[in-house]
Amino acid sequence: MASSSDPTLEHLANSVLQPGFEGTTAPDWVRRRISEGLRSVVLFARNIQSPEQVARLTASLRAENPDLIVAIDEEAGDVTRLEAWTGSSRPGNLALGAVDDIDLTEHVAHDIGRDLHAAGVSLNFAPSADVNSNPLNPVIGVRSFGSRTDLVSRHTAAWIRGLQGAGVAACAKHFPGHGDTVVDSHYGLPQVRGSAEEIARTALPPFIAAMEAGVRAVMTAHLLAPAYDPDLPATLSRPILADLLRGELGFDGLLVTDGIEMGAVTDRYGIDGATVRAVAGGVDAVCVGGESAGEDTVDLLATALVKAVLDGMLPEERLAAASARVRDFAAWSGAQSRAVARAARDSGIGLVAARRAVRVRYRCGTVLPLAGAPHVVELSPTMNLAIDGHTPWGIAEPLRELRPGTTSVRLTEPELTHTCDLLDREALAPAAGRALVVVVRDAARHRWMTDTLHRLLRSRPDALVVEMGVPAGDTLGAAHLITHGATRVSGIAAAELLVGAGA
Repeated sequence: MASSSDPTLEHLANSVLQPGFEGTTAPDWVRRRISEGLRSVVLFARNIQSPEQVARLTASLRAENPDLIVAIDEEAGDVTRLEAWTGSSRPGNLALGAVDDIDLTEHVAHDIGRDLHAAGVSLNFAPSADVNSNPLNPVIGVRSFGSRTDLVSRHTAAWIRGLQGAGVAACAKHFPGHGDTVVDSHYGLPQVRGSAEEIARTALPPFIAAMEAGVRAVMTAHLLAPAYDPDLPATLSRPILADLLRGELGFDGLLVTDGIEMGAVTDRYGIDGATVRAVAGGVDAVCVGGESAGEDTVDLLATALVKAVLDGMLPEERLAAASARVRDFAAWSGAQSRAVARAARDSGIGLVAARRAVRVRYRCGTVLPLAGAPHVVELSPTMNLAIDGHTPWGIAEPLRELRPGTTSVRLTEPELTHTCDLLDREALAPAAGRALVVVVRDAARHRWMTDTLHRLLRSRPDALVVEMGVPAGDTLGAAHLITHGATRVSGIAAAELLVGAGA
């Protein structure tokens, strides 16, 4: 960092940043920054090879500061970091909401917390407390417990109780609610157009439930809510963060940004300008490094914060207050990390929950279980940036284990657009004389996927359809399985049902 005349300001600036980094071992620059006041780091899938390796990594980081906050974005289901290379062993929020058993939700979250705690993680950026009231939402979808405020509220609270009971702090996101949007904030600025009364009735109750459950952190949303602030996104807005969240709702925990490099804020203010405005608006910790993971970014942001104080744009008292809240949170999370005993991994609750989340609709009577090995066609959309694109999903692999001889193909929009006969050659021809299973993911949001599915069903009305995203209303195919998520364990549960296996 470029040296300023006041080392105290440099220390304060470092303390409010939560950077990511490259690699599965701690870089020298991260260790040095910890000695210079850095109190947090964030882990991504690129930092993870195995739970044991993560535990070694976090231990090496805490050798520099025993109270270091180690954060991760482990929602389970489709958004997993700890199991990004294998697929999650637990279903996500939509599946848990479909079961609607708060004891099960709490149990699953506690199971996640035990794994995170054993790996040395002290802050989890979950759960999503967003009410997915807009079915075309491109970034929340299956990450939400559902489209009803009451359901999302009770499962948000249960998830927090379970996670924090295992010694890992929960973080309810994305305040004041990202569910009623149609723009992905990684790329643009979404807007919530409801009145303050509508937002208070539909979007805020899950966050209130989270606070009542004792949530330790809240993450801001990069969206415009003109009912509260017509000019600034929520992450940068004092009316939303200081007046509404702190004042009216009484939240006194850690307030952290969504990834500050996301287009919703950087397109307007730059990554440094967004950082300064976020802290000035009431944020305590700035999450960065999902895409910008080098020391140069941390240096840029810390320098911008110091300069903003010296120039009078950011009151030093506000920066000091943010740093103090990070310090207090770090002390709490450090004590939790030392106090809670390590627990055994994989209690099996994830598969139990995934099985309970599957729903089946029949169009022409019971056609399950499958008699022989099927041909599986998986229609794969482009994932949003919250979901690691390498994370395994689908049902082809688990079906192959249960039904040797199962064949499969995975098709994308570009392939189908540029190769007219691909669908006949790869999807229909191999399925001649055997069952055809078509797997879709958020088909209602992708016209090409819906068109392709209907074309397949015109040729094969006996096909079975597995929807692994947010379900639409129609029953499609001879049987229509809805898993409420595309995680690995949801694929296993669907495969078991297709062949009549499992408990």
